[in-house]
Order: sequence, then structure tokens, then C-alpha cells
Amino acid sequence: MLPLLTIFLVFFILGSIVGSFLNVCIYRIPEGLSVVRPASRCPHCNTPIRWYHNLPILSWALLRGKCAYCKAVVSIRYPLVEALTGFFFVLAVFYFGFSAALPVYLVFLSLLVVVTFIDIDHQIIPNVITLPSLVFGFVSSFLIPWLSWVDSILGIIAGGGLLFGVAYLYRLATGKDGMGMGDVKLLAMIGAFLGWQSIFPIVFVASLIGSLIGIPLMCLKKADGKLAIPFGPFLSAASVIYLFWWYDIFSWYQSLFFP
Repeated sequence: MLPLLTIFLVFFILGSIVGSFLNVCIYRIPEGLSVVRPASRCPHCNTPIRWYHNLPILSWALLRGKCAYCKAVVSIRYPLVEALTGFFFVLAVFYFGFSAALPVYLVFLSLLVVVTFIDIDHQIIPNVITLPSLVFGFVSSFLIPWLSWVDSILGIIAGGGLLFGVAYLYRLATGKDGMGMGDVKLLAMIGAFLGWQSIFPIVFVASLIGSLIGIPLMCLKKADGKLAIPFGPFLSAASVIYLFWWYDIFSWYQSLFFP
């Protein structure tokens, strides 16, 4: 059997390779472009990127964050997305091992990465990601012993219904849209993968993170409560916390207040 550190290294490399593809998805999907063709190109000079200039993380570091041809600056976000995906892959194999759940949650985590950065860039969550993924999450429930298909269906209903209700009530009260339907579909997708039990903890944690980040940001920008902050990244972060650490956090809370 391979040593644990070797397994982690292999999965980090695999994740960073997937992260390189996710960078393509993040850039192209909002533009309505194919994620398969053409091959990756420099966005500045449009020169096709050779394979040895496209090695995840490593090529960016060796080229000092610049295009090999036109020397234009390449955003540090590209290697960060690759490293983040690699980190998520390591966490997944650590927590789930070589089980049937592992590939399911590798896909789920990759989807969260794409959704997060698209929402940051464009404040949209494309249906082409959430709707097929919702179906995939439901079908995958048959592979996960602790997630029944009923829990997955109820997760879809609870996730989509909860945020839809919040958005509807906000519009009734203010006459304005406070939350996009993309967030509603995202939480329905999350419910498909994690079940109905995850919905309230994820919304709570996402709201907490959003408040901790959003309120200081609005104060710094003097936005008077009108600064548009995408909620998708907070839902994604809360989903990762729930997937890996929620039961540990809940057990710690119980032992602290109910010894």
C-alpha cells in the first residue's frame, strides 16, 4: 500500500490538474464558450499555450507570473485555483478514503470552486452548472451509504425552497430583488449532494461568514448597505465546512455546553 504522504501528493497533483481545467471553465462558461475547444491561449496575445507552459502552479512560478510570449502579467488567481482544488482533493481522500463517495465529492468540490469564482467575477451562477449538477447529485446519492435518495430529494426541495422563500419575502417587503435565483439553484444543488440535514447549518454558516466579511467591506467602501456581495462563495465555503468538519464542530459544541 502506498504511504499516506504519497497518496496525498498524488491527489494534490491530480487536483491541481483538474484546477487548471476549472480555470478554463471559470473564464469560458460565462462567455458562452466551449470549455474543450480551442486549446488554452494567452488572453492578451492570443498565442496558444504549449503544454510545458501550462503545468499547474509550476509553470506560473517558473515564468514569474507572465506569459511566455508577450510577457503580459498572468493573474495569481490561476495557480491559487489550482492549489485550492489540489487541497480539496487531499482533504477528500483523507476523509473518505478510496470509497464510492470519493469521486462524488471530488466532483462536488470542483463544482463549488467553479461556482465561487464565476460568482465573484460576474455575480451570476450559470444554470448550465447547477441544473445538471443537481441531477448528478441526486443520482450519486445511490453510491453514498449515509445519504439516501430520499434525503437527496428533500435536500433539493429544502435548499431551493428555503432561499426562494427568503428571496420572495424580501421582495414583498422591499420591492427589490435581494437574492438571485442562481443562489436558490445552488443551494438546491448542494442539498442534492449533502441531503436536507445540511441546509440549515449551511445557510447559518454562510450567513455568518457573509456578515463577518460583508459588514466590514461595506463600512470600508461606505456602501450604506447597498454594496452587492455575491452569496454563492459563502454558500460554497459553508458547504466545504459542513462536508469535512460539521460533525466535529457539533460534537465539540455538545461537549462544551452539554457535558
